[in-house]
Amino acid sequence: QVQLVESGGGSVQAGGSLRLSCAASASTYNFMAWFRQAPGKEREGVAGIYTRDGSTEYADSVKGRFTISQDNNKNTLFLQMDSLKPEDTAMYYCAADWRHFAHLGLLQAVRYNNWGQGTQVTVSA
Repeated sequence: QVQLVESGGGSVQAGGSLRLSCAASASTYNFMAWFRQAPGKEREGVAGIYTRDGSTEYADSVKGRFTISQDNNKNTLFLQMDSLKPEDTAMYYCAADWRHFAHLGLLQAVRYNNWGQGTQVTVSA
């Protein structure tokens, strides 16, 4: 089973930036993504990537502000978050899986069987 360890969370003022990292213990996964969950809300997909060709998908709420990427060795996932807003405040989770599900998008949590413990992002007004 893949082990995923997130880092890079913290507190920032609105308009600021943070870069999250997710170190994976394996590099043979096909799909990786970032999810977030705010208190009292459901977990939502933020950004996902198909590691074989680099294709990505973003939630409408973060398009143009967040960028998902992977390192050349494909065992670290990043989320560059710019122009942060207070509504971006949440616990951010990294997810990964090898399996292909043609009927599932990159931002559907059910696609992923491996999850990190999360890193907290807090954006103040």
